[in-house]
Amino acid sequence: METESIVYFHPMQDMYKSNAAKRHWWEGVSLQGRVLGAEEAGGFFVPVDCQVPPFYYKKKPWPQEVLEEALETVLHGAPGMADTFLHPQIMTLVSEERIQRWEPRRETMERLAAGLLAGFAAECLFQSGRVQVLLGRPEDTDWQMEMTRRLLGPYLPRINSLLFYYEEVEGTDIWEEAADELEAYGYEYGLVPGMRPYLTLEKALRCDRERCGGVILDYTDTPRYPRVEREGRTVYADLTSNWEKERGCIGKNGRILYVSPLKYLDTIVKSSYDRKT
Repeated sequence: METESIVYFHPMQDMYKSNAAKRHWWEGVSLQGRVLGAEEAGGFFVPVDCQVPPFYYKKKPWPQEVLEEALETVLHGAPGMADTFLHPQIMTLVSEERIQRWEPRRETMERLAAGLLAGFAAECLFQSGRVQVLLGRPEDTDWQMEMTRRLLGPYLPRINSLLFYYEEVEGTDIWEEAADELEAYGYEYGLVPGMRPYLTLEKALRCDRERCGGVILDYTDTPRYPRVEREGRTVYADLTSNWEKERGCIGKNGRILYVSPLKYLDTIVKSSYDRKT
């Protein structure tokens, strides 16, 4: 993984109008990146906190070219091989033609996932020994399988149940395509992962009726609605930071701890502010 630092662009915490970027739309506006210590992210990367203020000029939004130039300036000033993670509100401000430019690289997503698992799911992984993986787009299956094996590597001695849910594709044998990755779990620890297709219900893909527990690792773009055990605590690690999934975890009587890269970065930033006060 090449990424050494991650610049997190997010809305300004203090949203008073006096803190807005008030310059006229044709003038340059600079943003300030605040480099935090690697210990803030458990040593997985160097976080760079960059707040983006609202832009007030005749009630117009940020000029896309001005904003993207300001983002680039902060990115180029970050230490090491830097990458970005844009808060969804900030992502809506960049041009549609350039959205892919601001999507985090896969190496960045792996660093974020490794950090949030270590920070929020390690105890659950060791205690329950159970993991369910909700695979996303079929074209990304190879990457998702490889990434999962690397993420679970530190916890494999204690994991005794690993189940992958996948989307069936006509003419594709996922058992054959994922054979090497599945066998890798058994070489050292004797773990035999399971594979189970999503059900098609109401024109949507859903997990089956078996209840999940321990840690749920979710790569999907839309909710798959896994049923969660009523006993114990389940950690739901949503790698796509989807608000619908977060909403679905609310109101479960504290049985589900929802975590995501977005919430993880928010926690890092908030913690650094709390230590300053």
